[in-house]
Order: sequence, then structure tokens, then C-alpha cells
Amino acid sequence: MLNEILRDFQKAIERLGEVLKLEKTEVVRDSAIKRFELCFDLAWKSIKELARENVIECYSPKECFKAAFQLRLIEHDERWLQMLKDRNLVVHLYKEEMAEKIYQRLP
Repeated sequence: MLNEILRDFQKAIERLGEVLKLEKTEVVRDSAIKRFELCFDLAWKSIKELARENVIECYSPKECFKAAFQLRLIEHDERWLQMLKDRNLVVHLYKEEMAEKIYQRLP
């Protein structure tokens, strides 16, 4: 299962990179944000599986990022928490102004 999630995660990162290279339009921006959401979800689900292999259970993105830090998979970096905030904003609330800010942070 982990290998499948990691493969999907790699593809999602590549697809996000592709859309970020395109000239910015509203459609490109919105596509990039949706691809970011997919990358984010696959990231924390990958961490969840890796943590489980190390006998650590995590059930939410925030818990899984803490586990990833504990397992030294990631460094302590505020960008992880910002990604969590951004992902929650775009999933639960859509505002043009917020979409612009998040799009600017994606690269």
C-alpha cells in the first residue's frame, strides 16, 4: 500500500509542477490549487503509512506531520503548518483573494 501511495504522490507532485509552469490564468490557478490539495492529502497519507510501519499511529494531517518530524522524515519548518492552513482554507472556504495568496505560495 505504501509503495502505491508514494507512486501516486510522485505523480501528483509532477502534475502540480506541470501546471505551475503554465502562464497564470484563473483556470491554471484553480487547477494548481486542486493539485496542491491532492499532493497535500497524499503527503500526509504517505506519512501515516510510514509512521504505522514504525509503530506510530497518526490520524490527522497535523498528527502525521508531527510524527514525520519525530521520525526525521521532515525538518521542523513553518511551511508544513502553512500548507496545512492553506489546504484547510481551500477545502472549506473559497475566496478569490485567498486563492491568489495560496497560488503565490505554491512554488
